Amino acid sequence: MDELGARAAALAAGHPRHARLRRVGTSRAGTPLLLLSVGHGSRQALVVAGPHANEPVGGATVLRLAERALGDPRLTEGADATWNLLICADPDGLRRNEGWLSGPYTLGRYARNFFRPGFLEQPEWLPDGPDRAVLPETRALLALQDELRPFLQCSLHGVDVGGGFVELTHELPGLAQRIAHTAARLGIPRELGAYDTLYWPDLGPAVYRIPPPRRGDLTAAITEAAVESTWCHPQRYGTVTAVVEAPMWGVAAVADDSPPADREGVLRSVSRTLRHDTRRLHRVLARIRPHLATVPEAARLLAPVDDYLLVCPRLADAWDPDTDDGSGRSLPPMNTAHLVALRLAGRRLSLRTAGLLHQLVTRGGDPAGVLPELDRLVDEGCADYRDGCAARWIPVARQVEYQTRVVLAAFELAGRRPTADSRSGEPGRGPEAAVPMHQD
Repeated sequence: MDELGARAAALAAGHPRHARLRRVGTSRAGTPLLLLSVGHGSRQALVVAGPHANEPVGGATVLRLAERALGDPRLTEGADATWNLLICADPDGLRRNEGWLSGPYTLGRYARNFFRPGFLEQPEWLPDGPDRAVLPETRALLALQDELRPFLQCSLHGVDVGGGFVELTHELPGLAQRIAHTAARLGIPRELGAYDTLYWPDLGPAVYRIPPPRRGDLTAAITEAAVESTWCHPQRYGTVTAVVEAPMWGVAAVADDSPPADREGVLRSVSRTLRHDTRRLHRVLARIRPHLATVPEAARLLAPVDDYLLVCPRLADAWDPDTDDGSGRSLPPMNTAHLVALRLAGRRLSLRTAGLLHQLVTRGGDPAGVLPELDRLVDEGCADYRDGCAARWIPVARQVEYQTRVVLAAFELAGRRPTADSRSGEPGRGPEAAVPMHQD
């Protein structure tokens, strides 16, 4: 985190005519939220790095984008644009991942040092709407959106294991083709059946339409991400939001759009495995919970554990063809990529939970004697990713280049849209955007 801030400050100091660095807020732990702006155009682009603590690639991407914008006037003066780059939306969470960020980059090291806060502590999520946002990081991001009224917002995310894809609030014709070209050049698999977008409309291969926010119970909101978020907040200004996902470990099978050979069999297996792992994790948690009173940061580590263990049974029921989950909704048509994505997602939930519990146990001295069981859970999950799914590490430089090229493609395509009511800083600009709001 300190390195990101230092590099941003060096860029601003080295280009005082074209770049500015300012503090736009403060995290819960007192860390400055820094915005690096490049250019002086009237059309604002906002790029948000680090909204999820375990997804660090965005920090390197915004620095690369700043370098590109400083070196290519077509991205600033030529486009009448200013690039506004939020260095990290959750700096406190990023610091808690430093145990694996320095490498070596192995699945086991990542899992045992993984941190991501509970759902209610993630800056982009607005379960109670923007007017009741609690987190200072969220309030700072909302204020920035209202100040800039950007024509484009890019939220930079990272898939731990899987492939790259993009989620959009508005269609950008041509983006799917750009992504296909970039992914092929860089050897990044495209995720053609992403778990996050299982019920969302496709806008092209590996490009998905974010549906309008709708209310539901907590677990439905968590599993579908169908709640109000900072992705949707600036639509009143005609903003196009692109959520850009770049994988750390790639799995080629997420790009397989062929019909599955045994859909029901795979779904039963994925559901059975998730239920089995969830029962094991519940047993471990029950054994260690009485010993956590003196463990540092126990509440912060337990919050995501409780969230994941709440979600896992619901997902297992939703995916199981032999179980009625009570939602009244059946699974959509699925290709092989969808089934691979569900397998990865099930493992992701159990592996994250095991990793967080592993940290609790190691910090507390393991009085309940559960560390061997947690090590088995982590090792089994990593082996399934590595050997069962052929997950391979993607070098950081390629992750960054992929994400940078996708953002630049979105910038170009969004810039072709009508902008009469999406310029920043002009009074009277509001919900009456010239660009029609799509309704799903």
